[in-house]
Amino acid sequence: MTGWVVIAGLGPGAPDMVTPEITAALRDATDVVGYIPYVRRITPRDGLRLHESDNRVEIDRAQHALQMAAEGKRVVVVSSGDPGVFAMASAVFEALEHGPETWRSLDVRVLPGITAMLAAAAASGAPLGHDFCAINLSDNLKPWNVIEKRLRLSVEADFAMAFYNPRSKSRPDGFGAVLKILRETCEPQRVLIFARAVSTPEQEINVVFLCDAKPEMADMRTVVLVGSSLTRVIDCDAKQIVYTPRSVSQ
Repeated sequence: MTGWVVIAGLGPGAPDMVTPEITAALRDATDVVGYIPYVRRITPRDGLRLHESDNRVEIDRAQHALQMAAEGKRVVVVSSGDPGVFAMASAVFEALEHGPETWRSLDVRVLPGITAMLAAAAASGAPLGHDFCAINLSDNLKPWNVIEKRLRLSVEADFAMAFYNPRSKSRPDGFGAVLKILRETCEPQRVLIFARAVSTPEQEINVVFLCDAKPEMADMRTVVLVGSSLTRVIDCDAKQIVYTPRSVSQ
């Protein structure tokens, strides 16, 4: 039996946001590997083994998947959102690069998913309608000074921004430092969107101005979108719509 590895994004949470391509890969898989809550989104069935692991063992998880594929198993490595956006695709390729030469003959594919910033943007309008960037605020794999430099340069370039992993129990103060930098460099009426558990029944979309933003508005289930200086809010009857115009005047 010829093995393979598919690195798949399960989307932001709603089952109907999992693509048909990924559903087909899961139907053909013999093994699913991933972080505990993501693996638990997979429906068990006969002939499918589910391998759960902690969030900080990405390389071990990737090596396990590649080794099983080398043994002839059909392995799906699951991430939330898109696997290439702060997720497992890079970890698998890092393990592949540094692993046995025989792994390089394996069929390894990445299947895209809907990442949280796109689901959050759609739920709130079109805040990423012009140039934007995404920054992972976790300092687990890079130092804080790198995060701060990228944040300041992104503000200087007037990008709209998407913040992943803004705040957690182990990092309660980092997002407060981010808000402090934004207040030093942006106008008080800069638009922020706190999108929590987007696409799930627990979804919350909170649109605020920078002057009113508080660190506790974010947690690990939240993606934070920050508008550019051009981003606008339309007050409609049912909700506020946030969008960034498609053009920049000379």
